[in-house]
Amino acid sequence: MGEEYDIVNLIVLGVISWTTVFLLVRKIFSDRSFELCNRIVSTIHGILAVILASLSVEDWSCPVCPLASASTPKQRQVLAVTVAYLIYDLICCLFDVKFTLDNTVHHLVSIVGLAAGLAFQLCGSEQVAALFITEISSPFLHARELLKEFGYRDTDLNLAADVLFAVIFSVARMVGGPYLTFVTLTANNPLLIKAMAVGLQLVSVFWFYKIVKMVKYKLTKRRKQVGMPGKLD
Repeated sequence: MGEEYDIVNLIVLGVISWTTVFLLVRKIFSDRSFELCNRIVSTIHGILAVILASLSVEDWSCPVCPLASASTPKQRQVLAVTVAYLIYDLICCLFDVKFTLDNTVHHLVSIVGLAAGLAFQLCGSEQVAALFITEISSPFLHARELLKEFGYRDTDLNLAADVLFAVIFSVARMVGGPYLTFVTLTANNPLLIKAMAVGLQLVSVFWFYKIVKMVKYKLTKRRKQVGMPGKLD
């Protein structure tokens, strides 16, 4: 019971901390957009989540082991940090002029899924592995948009960020993702965890298709720019 209160306190402290970071970033970049400041915070979370997830791995010869087992305190702390971030980001989305319903639903589903794992203290290895897979490409996703706002749209640097994001996303979601889905489904996990694993993989396939189209478009556009240096889009 005491540990459950510690996790709740960590989540509350986390929400306050992420909000404070955003306010500091907003003060530093006061002449920039609300979205840019939020993306900087999201980038910080993505990097932190990957580091914490990596540090929680007990055996790198089998990163998702032990399967279908009780979560360790370190795993619960990693998940609590991300739940806190998701709550903060959900609140931010409500104030953003680019509010979208699908993004709100995504946050709510993620919060409920991670909170369920924390409440039942099960499947820590699977959830932390999923966190690693989903967040490892996140900093590069936000870097693409940050570069555009800082004036590097349609440059070689922005194209490099696009390609790097696409490669990391593809390897993580289309190689690591199917493996994690398979071991999650074949282990003795609760139905909710299995459903989330399948859902995550289906979403990954959808975004993989869109990212392939995006990279193809960007490369074609860049070749046209190189072939016609005197013409601007």
